[in-house]
Parts: sequence; C-alpha cells; structure tokens
Amino acid sequence: QVQLVESGGGLVQAGGSLRLSCAASGRTFSRYEMGWFRQAPGKERKFVAGISWSTGATYYADGMKGRFTIFRDTVKNTVSLQMNSLKPEDTAVYYCAAAAKYYRAVSENQYDYWGQGTQVTVSS
Repeated sequence: QVQLVESGGGLVQAGGSLRLSCAASGRTFSRYEMGWFRQAPGKERKFVAGISWSTGATYYADGMKGRFTIFRDTVKNTVSLQMNSLKPEDTAVYYCAAAAKYYRAVSENQYDYWGQGTQVTVSS
C-alpha cells in the first residue's frame, strides 16, 4: 500500500524559507512522477512542481521556478520542496502526490496517490 507522508510545514515570515519533505513507502517508485500541489483557503488545489523519480527531471508551474525547488532522494525515498522568498500568497496546504501512468504530470487527476497535506502559513 502506497503511503505518502508530508512534513516540514509551519509558520514563517514573508521572505523566509521552508523545506517540505514527503516520505514515500509501499512501492518501488522508479517509474513514478512525484508532485507537489497546494490548496489555498477557498481555492482549488493547484500543481506546484513535479519530478521524475527515475531521471530527476523537474518541471514547475508558471511562476514557481526560481523560488521553489523540487528534488528527490532515491536512497531515503523522499521528495522535497525547498521554498525560498516565501510570500503571504504562498499560504496553503501543500500535498505530495504520486502518478503511476503519466509523464510530466501536472493535473490533479493524473495522480494516483496523495499525502494528507501539511500546512504552510506565511505571515506578512
């Protein structure tokens, strides 16, 4: 059974940094795409960044590259999201997800497994 467990969320001031981590277990993820999504209060869940587990190739939603960096550790089986220069509008619940059937998956419905989410709050 696939399990994705996020950690690292919290409260940070604008301009600060956070690193989110997602511990993946229950399967060999070598053929998976891993992604981070976020959902702000009252809004839809949106794609933030993705990475190919096998190649490490990364891709980002518009406006995310530069401040956010996604990377994976194939030994520890983790996928992380380094977030710098955080803004109040980055406040959201951040979700880790795994997609088994798609390459460069950017849509919510392309992902098969989800973590429970971790809250990130950026104060102004």
